[in-house]
Amino acid sequence: MTTFADLGIGNAYIKALKELNIVKPTEIQAEVIPKLLDAKTDLIGLAQTGTGKTAAFGLPMLHTIDPTKAEVQGLIIAPTRELVQQIKKQLFKFTKYVDKKIFVEGVYGGEKIERQMKSLKRPTHIVVATPGRLLDLIERKSVDITNVNTLILDEADEMLSMGFKVDLNKILKYNTANRNTWLFSATMPEGIKKIVDTYMSIDAIRIEVNKNALVNENISHHFINTRIPDKINVITRLIKRRKRDRGIIFCRTKAGTKSLAKQLQDKGFSVAALEGDMKQKERDKVMRAFKKEKLQVLVSTDVSARGIDVNNLAFILHHQLPEHLEYYTHRSGRTARAGKRGQSIALIISGEMKKVMEIQNALGIKFREMSM
Repeated sequence: MTTFADLGIGNAYIKALKELNIVKPTEIQAEVIPKLLDAKTDLIGLAQTGTGKTAAFGLPMLHTIDPTKAEVQGLIIAPTRELVQQIKKQLFKFTKYVDKKIFVEGVYGGEKIERQMKSLKRPTHIVVATPGRLLDLIERKSVDITNVNTLILDEADEMLSMGFKVDLNKILKYNTANRNTWLFSATMPEGIKKIVDTYMSIDAIRIEVNKNALVNENISHHFINTRIPDKINVITRLIKRRKRDRGIIFCRTKAGTKSLAKQLQDKGFSVAALEGDMKQKERDKVMRAFKKEKLQVLVSTDVSARGIDVNNLAFILHHQLPEHLEYYTHRSGRTARAGKRGQSIALIISGEMKKVMEIQNALGIKFREMSM
């Protein structure tokens, strides 16, 4: 068995990893870590969400930091506030036993920028940021990225699909000569290829894990034939049947999300909605409750659930199938994380079987009918 020591990770980090019950490297970690520790290089890592990418890029980045220099040396850009918070938390846990403290700061929209500007005045070695807020801070001269030697783009395809293309291009133009760029993405759309061609070395290492699996192979895919008026009863039976399991129900619209959450609350289930019209404070409150297992089920729109990483989710339920194929991948990827198994269940009505077959063929997965 390959261990983190075999990959070249230092003892202080291994001790912290053991405490987090991270003992055996995942495939992406085993492939990426030795190459990033071995040489200063650009790297493209293609892997699904939930495969352990944070440790794959986070541990090598931490090894590049010189704690005696009070300057920003590492920059991680991620699509959502939730993902930024999660990465910052992970890096903090990884550094628990290092001799000299490595300081990590997270910056994102939805919080007062003045507070973040104040925090960045303290010694900071690594900044984890959403693109829009980072660009704002750079333009206000509140963060200096001229000494960054490693820049990481996490979930790069998500950032492009969320409309951050212009912001990313502006950020990537800074400090191009002195840094290595590590890009991690689940897919390689044209926009990502352009970033690679423009800002990364032609000798960039390319690592792809589970090339043939566009969706995590630990997820089983099911559909339930129903009618629109019966959907609430089907969902009720599913949740009752799986009272010890936690999951996310995806709806296409904000109104549908709120309505379904209310119906389920009225039936006595511990459920909350997550949608775009919510204030950041309300959103954080819901996510805290869900992560602390005070809620069994989250009802969410696609955009609101981007970057959510919650452990031990047993199922994903599609109230309606998503309009875009990548959303199916994104939704399903919230379950079966860190080597666990999970189910993705779609409620379909008359005429939608064609769409199920399209998803099945495009993603190379197999749907099975589930009866209620």
